[in-house]
Amino acid sequence: MSPGARRELQWITVIYLAVRILILLIAFLKGAYGHHDLQGELAHWDGLWYRELANNGYPNHVSYAQTTLGFFPLFPLAIWALEPVFTTLTVHDQIWASTVAGVLISGVGGYVATILVHRLAEGWWGTATARRATVLFIVFPGSIVFSMVYSEGLLLPLAAGCLYCLERRRWVLAGALAGLGTAVQPAALILTLACAVSALLEFKRSGWSWRQARASLAAPALSVTGAVAFAGFLWAWTGNPFANYIAQRHGWSEKTDLAAVVHLATRLVSHHPVDLNLVVGLVGTALLFVMLVLLWYSRHEVSVEALIWTLGISLLALTSEYVPPNPRVLLTAFPAVMVIARYARGKWFAIVTSSFLVLLVVLAIPTFAWTTLRP
Repeated sequence: MSPGARRELQWITVIYLAVRILILLIAFLKGAYGHHDLQGELAHWDGLWYRELANNGYPNHVSYAQTTLGFFPLFPLAIWALEPVFTTLTVHDQIWASTVAGVLISGVGGYVATILVHRLAEGWWGTATARRATVLFIVFPGSIVFSMVYSEGLLLPLAAGCLYCLERRRWVLAGALAGLGTAVQPAALILTLACAVSALLEFKRSGWSWRQARASLAAPALSVTGAVAFAGFLWAWTGNPFANYIAQRHGWSEKTDLAAVVHLATRLVSHHPVDLNLVVGLVGTALLFVMLVLLWYSRHEVSVEALIWTLGISLLALTSEYVPPNPRVLLTAFPAVMVIARYARGKWFAIVTSSFLVLLVVLAIPTFAWTTLRP
């Protein structure tokens, strides 16, 4: 790397590690003084299921209850591959080792995603804005998942890497990253749409020349490999390629509803005591609309592929019955977070950054407590 690139990497590393240490310190203190198990805090909510999947795999039959069939395989596979290292080198048990492995994967993946966010923002707006966008990404409240056993630590570097490669017409690598992403979460299938549109734009740029643009088709073709492989596995293992959908639909009652935000507000009004998840979901909805407006004004500066990813994640969040636009989901739509840096400068940037950091710390406390707040 050039000296300038090394300097950029150094300050990114320092800030990223400082925030990760801060979050882990909060978890440690919460466990020590709140009488919570630190392993349980770091593998809270979905993390418990990912850890269970890494340790015990999938049931070999279709289930309509809440089971590990509701989760995609690549993140727990990565935990499963790394867990024996900690089991061998320490005296701790499998649960401890898989928790540490999951947090490490999330943390390293978040670091890679942060570097790619800086690269993307630098290409869109220049170095100064890229620095602000990177800081906002690091301190955004949803970044708590980079210190937990959550698959966003694997999804986001793959998604950001795919968008980065599509912008530079590295079709095979973009498709391969998207293909890995579709084995992490179903939301990554939005990358397939981004790859398809990017290929279509390449054909248009080449004057619809098959010979010049055909290489771009590798991106959408490869992008579905993860999801297809998972469906094939489920078909062979459980007898039904839609076992994951069945578990999510019936076990977790998850569904798409155009009136999901209205239902969210209705549940908040009628729920006593107040459910903090509903409050955060409504605040996140308002923030998402603000960020989407800012992104609309910057639509000619941001790549089409990034716009597709952001709008796709936003649509999923706004129509999901039980996974509203909370901080974790907003972070997944990372170009919407990044665009704040395009308009927040000087004292406004300091105010926004401080607000995000305070929210990250404040929301981390109930997140690590049982059943209080989902990340």
